[in-house]
Amino acid sequence: MKPILKIDNLRKIYHTPKEEILALDNFSYTLQEGEFVSIVGPSGCGKSTILSILSDLMKPSDGTIELQEGKKIGYMLQQDCLFDFRTILDNCLLGLEIKKELTEENKAYVIHLLETYGLKDFMYHYPENLSGGMRQRVALIRTLATKPDILLLDEPFSALDYQTRLAVSDDVYHILKKEKKSAIMVTHDLAEAISMSDKVIVLTGRPGKIKNIYTIELSNKSNPIENRKAKEFSTYYDMLWKDIDFHV
Repeated sequence: MKPILKIDNLRKIYHTPKEEILALDNFSYTLQEGEFVSIVGPSGCGKSTILSILSDLMKPSDGTIELQEGKKIGYMLQQDCLFDFRTILDNCLLGLEIKKELTEENKAYVIHLLETYGLKDFMYHYPENLSGGMRQRVALIRTLATKPDILLLDEPFSALDYQTRLAVSDDVYHILKKEKKSAIMVTHDLAEAISMSDKVIVLTGRPGKIKNIYTIELSNKSNPIENRKAKEFSTYYDMLWKDIDFHV
C-alpha cells in the first residue's frame, strides 16, 4: 500500500458570539491506498468535523491536507437522502448531473454497479419501494458513481435496525473491497469499527485529539459478520471501550 492522503495537524475552532470552541486539535494521519480506517470517540469530539474538512465542506482553522494527484474523495452521509420523485437510477446519476459528468460511459458504469450489487430489478422503481438496507446500497452506489478513490462514511448504518445494519455493513465492506476503494468511517459502534477496519483511530473528548491508533489483526479475517467471531475481537473491544470511557 502507498499513501493516498496525508493529514497533518488539523485544527478546527468554532466561533460563536460569546466564545471560541476548539473542537479538533493536532489531528494527523496518513491513509494508505486500499485502507479502511474508522474513527471513534465520545460524542462531540470532532469526528464528523474531520469528514467535513476532508470533503471541503468546511475549512480547517489550521493544518494541511495532501491528496495524491488525480485522486478524488466521495462523501456518503448519515441519511440516504434519496429523492422520492426520482427513480433509483436517476438518484444514482444525481452527482454526475451536478458535476456535469453525465456521459453515456458514466451512466453505463452506474447501471453496471446497480446490476452487480443486486439492484438491477429496482433501477426504475422509486425509493419508497426499497427496504432501508437497499436504500443505503443505493446511496453508496450514488457516491461511487463519480468514481472517488476515497470514501468518507459518516455513521452510514445508524438509521438501520440491528439485523439490517449487520447485513448492510457486510454489503458495503464487500463493495468497497471489490471496487478497490480506500475509506474513512466515523462510527459510534465499536464492534462495527473493529469488524470492518484495518485501523481504528480513537479520539479524546473535545477538543478531539488522537488518543490511540489500533491496527486490527484478526485471525482468518474475512467479512464483518465473520470477523466478529474472531478470538481477538473481544480484546480489541475492551481496549477501545476503556480508551473512550463512555461514562465521562
